[in-house]
Amino acid sequence: MSTPTEVAPDPVRKRSLYRGDPGMWAWVLQRITGVTIFFFLFVHVLDTAVIRVNENTYTEIIATYQTWYIGLMEIGLVFCVLWHAINGLRVILIDFWGNGPKYQRQMLWTVLVVFAVLFIAGAVRLLQILFTHVNF
Repeated sequence: MSTPTEVAPDPVRKRSLYRGDPGMWAWVLQRITGVTIFFFLFVHVLDTAVIRVNENTYTEIIATYQTWYIGLMEIGLVFCVLWHAINGLRVILIDFWGNGPKYQRQMLWTVLVVFAVLFIAGAVRLLQILFTHVNF
């Protein structure tokens, strides 16, 4: 004689710790910009080291940096460096200031405003340089 088997209840699904809050996206962007800056520095060290090997190759590399698409990539680099620096100050305040976690949301909005003002000013200036000095 067999007995009916009990069916296990469905597991209770807990939501993820990250629910799409602005702070989570600031964290993700902090990591992405950090990795981007790291790769830029890696490429920069490599292309600078080429001058010791062959000056003509170095000159060719520098010539490629004077193109419009590298100019746009410079604007992206400014984005990454500015965000990483300004948001990094917020992260330091959250970690080392006693009231940091309490005011982290207000600090995030302050960071966004300061970042937007500085980035727009920097991007406008870089675009001016790009349009006046680069041949399309």
